[in-house]
Amino acid sequence: MSTLHVLSHSPFGDDRLTSCLRIIGTDDGLLLCGDAVHALQPGTAPFNALSTRALKLFVLAEDAQARAVNVPDCAASIDYPAFVELSVHYDKVNSWL
Repeated sequence: MSTLHVLSHSPFGDDRLTSCLRIIGTDDGLLLCGDAVHALQPGTAPFNALSTRALKLFVLAEDAQARAVNVPDCAASIDYPAFVELSVHYDKVNSWL
């Protein structure tokens, strides 16, 4: 059963990203939105953790743009309609609140 994991909190304030990366499966996807897009800042531990793994990584384009964060090649930049499509594509959606 595949899961879309949705993170919206900054990876510099707590361990949600680390916990998510521990349990994420090969069929799962990870969507960064809100302040979680700060994980894509090059040279940081969260960026290194994300870029060195074979993840299905998605980033909400509007949130990356609002925070002046560039979306790297290892992630797919998506809009809200694509977010809805992803939510339907995966068996479950897990928001890391």
